[in-house]
Amino acid sequence: MTIDQLLNKLKSLPKAYKVYVSVLVAIELVLFLLRPDTPGLYMQRPQLLPLIAALPFLFLKNVRSPFSRFMNTYGIIVFAFLALDYTIGDKSGNGHAGLFQIVVTFIPMALYWFSKFIRWNIKLFRQKEPLIALALATISWGFVAFAFPPLPLGPAMFVLLVPWFIVLNRFNRETAIFATFWASMVYNSVNYYWIRNVMNVETAPSELIFLGLLLLIAYLSLFNVLAAFAYTTIKNFKFKSKKYLLALFPLFFASIEMFRTHGDFAFPWNHLGYTLGNHIELIQALSIIGVFGYTILIMASNQIVAYAFIQKGRKKLILFTVPFIVFLALLIHGCYVLSAPEAAPFYNTKAQENPTIAMVQPSIAQGAKWSKERFDAIINKTFGMAMDSTKPGTSIILLAETAVPAHIRTQPEVIDRLHQMADEKNVNILTGALDYKQVSKDLNNPRRFEIYNASFLFTPGDHRFPKRYIKKHLVPFSERIPFDEVFPILNYVDLGEGDFVPGKETPVYGPYNWTPYICYDAIFGDLVRDAIQAGSRLMVNITNDGWFGRSTAPYQHLNIVRHLAVSYGYPVARLANSGVSAFIDQYGHYDQNTEIFETRVIQRKMPLKTRSTFYTIIGELFEEFLLWFLAIYLVAVFAVAKLEKRLQEQAIRN
Repeated sequence: MTIDQLLNKLKSLPKAYKVYVSVLVAIELVLFLLRPDTPGLYMQRPQLLPLIAALPFLFLKNVRSPFSRFMNTYGIIVFAFLALDYTIGDKSGNGHAGLFQIVVTFIPMALYWFSKFIRWNIKLFRQKEPLIALALATISWGFVAFAFPPLPLGPAMFVLLVPWFIVLNRFNRETAIFATFWASMVYNSVNYYWIRNVMNVETAPSELIFLGLLLLIAYLSLFNVLAAFAYTTIKNFKFKSKKYLLALFPLFFASIEMFRTHGDFAFPWNHLGYTLGNHIELIQALSIIGVFGYTILIMASNQIVAYAFIQKGRKKLILFTVPFIVFLALLIHGCYVLSAPEAAPFYNTKAQENPTIAMVQPSIAQGAKWSKERFDAIINKTFGMAMDSTKPGTSIILLAETAVPAHIRTQPEVIDRLHQMADEKNVNILTGALDYKQVSKDLNNPRRFEIYNASFLFTPGDHRFPKRYIKKHLVPFSERIPFDEVFPILNYVDLGEGDFVPGKETPVYGPYNWTPYICYDAIFGDLVRDAIQAGSRLMVNITNDGWFGRSTAPYQHLNIVRHLAVSYGYPVARLANSGVSAFIDQYGHYDQNTEIFETRVIQRKMPLKTRSTFYTIIGELFEEFLLWFLAIYLVAVFAVAKLEKRLQEQAIRN
């Protein structure tokens, strides 16, 4: 559109609409000039006026129609002044914003788009074809939800998504997206139902946690929607070379999973490649292709079988054998790898370089863990188990994440007691606890203190303050509000989250060259690579999955850690406050797995890393390639779609 065309379009707008725009701009400008000099969030009731002023114009047809123009104009104007207020900030230059301005900016627009979403769904739920597509997609993704360990359907993953691919192939884009979204909602609900258990122990309002769970499930479902959108867009292309883009779709899906592991919203929990973890033989190829390679194999197998349904004769039969060939190839390769003498479970444990590790699982109920009245009882139970149930000759005693449920600097008696235990047992003790550091004396600064979720290493004979590791990957909205460094005003928001600050260092502790990981840290491959490159030969993962009750979550967490152990040939000693605790060797063998909520100390001599895997070498490069591929693939899809639209328009004109 040229400038002249734009000016002519503006001139043709109704006068009442121009008055509507002028009124909103005038009110926002006055409110902007009258904003208070208040750091952070402030309350100014007159900021409700833009919404109040907009409502009468709903009764004027030439303003209200089209309604999308009415709402989008409103949203752009109020958001522009909100952004301007935040950018300029108060007199000291700190970003600030009015709570009522935020309300009148986002809630009306959210309700508008939600109402459109509801109307769209009602339209499709009344039609036969979308319901058939929904049934097929739900069958697919519903069964996939039961493929993640400890649930049993993993080996069937090479065909479980065939009905979904049939939907993508046979139905139009709108229907496929509709079916994919709701099927993915079912899939993610089954996968993440356990987050609801946080409501039983978290300090935030249960309604807010439940809303957050729904938003998380919807957010994760959008990734599958993106995949469906790309596939159905390519399917509709007229040019013959579209078959190459469709052939690359499994790689595109893996790149979506890779994208989900990055940034402040990172949540790499349910990659499709994690579904085969119940069978150690089937996951040995992780050392070559990693979890994203498994996702590519799974998606390609399902896509080929779905394609086979529209083929005839011998070609059809050949394509139907692909899932069995892939399955057998993984099985044969895994059996071959595990047949080597050095792949025997916990091979060479008697080597003098290997440490003896004891892990204390006290099963402290999450609801009681942070009770001040029970603090002494919790400490006595945990420390008593460490002293009474660990065998002589132990090298390292592990206590779980926040085994000391307090800021450790405020507990000098506990620190002295841990030093005494280390001396008496002649053993290194790693315990989880909170820590803090004052960074400002300004009482108006919401970040006067940096709070850390950390672990502390107590060494016999060394009575200085213990070595500290700070958790690097914080759980979004639970331990930290995303982007609070980019938008400091978010530090004024309190949703009951931990407000922790992430760590930056990856320590390697001697004499056994081991690295601590706290909870969520242990599911990120980049952190594993960092440690291995620094010389680490053992992962020590302390966690607290007690938040999630008696559910599949602890087993899912354990399964992900096992996958990383095989991918990088990196043994793991994993201790969970309430289970599941386990020892995992560099080929993925388990030993001494505890039950959930079992009170127990497990101990063994732990072999260190002696294996270098191919994925350790190429993993970083491959994962960076996936991120670039995601962008290139999407650009190609949109560019070709735009080109085809232009060609169609030219054909119509001619």
